[in-house]
This record gives sequence, structure tokens and C-alpha cells, in this order.
Amino acid sequence: MKIKIINHSRHNLPEYATPYSAGMDLRANIDTPIVLKPLERAMVPTGLFIELPQGYEAQIRPRSGLAAKHGLTVLNSPGTIDADYRGEIRVILVNLSNDEFVINDGERICQMVIAEHAQVEWEQVDELNETERGAGGFGHTGKQ
Repeated sequence: MKIKIINHSRHNLPEYATPYSAGMDLRANIDTPIVLKPLERAMVPTGLFIELPQGYEAQIRPRSGLAAKHGLTVLNSPGTIDADYRGEIRVILVNLSNDEFVINDGERICQMVIAEHAQVEWEQVDELNETERGAGGFGHTGKQ
């Protein structure tokens, strides 16, 4: 699939690290480092603009290494970029650790996954079909 992209950053286009990768790393495109103190958040620009086809979205997800090693994650995870959005991709990062984290220009800050989605048309009814699970949720299945 080909997707139009404008790159106003100083960095190469996002790419898949391996043939089996689902996501591509996005990089910070900043003039000066951003220092995130514990529990602080920042909107980090990437310098990228994309044109997705209708029926697709771009999901912005945390990088597992940043989350595990530094407590840095995408605040609205996963973030959604709709097909009709044409602005710059910016990433809301939050520092959930007890230590400051410095984001430098070119730092890989998140993953972007392109995914197909459906839109629904609601059919309002008075009852739903029964299932074995029924209304059980949040731990309903438990441990056996």
C-alpha cells in the first residue's frame, strides 16, 4: 500500500525494522531537547504529515523499550490519526517514572501502525442475543 507523506523533519522517513514488523518508529523533530520531569507530559512534533485512504487509521503506540526502561509512554495510547487529518503528527508523551527523561532530536519516541477499520450503522433493538458469557466482564472468566 502506498501512502502520501510530507517530511518536514531532518530525519529519514519512518520504516519497518524487520519484514515482520507491524509498526514503524517515529522520531522527535525538535530544535532543543525536551526535559520531561516525573508525571509531566509534552506534545512532541515529528515533522510528518500523511494522507491515509478512507477506511484506514494510523495508530500511535508506545515503544516497549522506552516504557520498560524509562517509564515513558504515549498518554492517549493508542492515539488515532484519522484519514481526513492533514496536520503534523505530534505525539503526547508522558513520563511515568521517578526520574527526568530527556527527549533529543531524532529520538525514536513511538510506533505508528497503519490499520484498516470499519464504520458501523447502528440498528437500535430492544434486546440482544444471549451468549454463555452474557454481561460478565472485567475478570469474569477468572482462573480455572
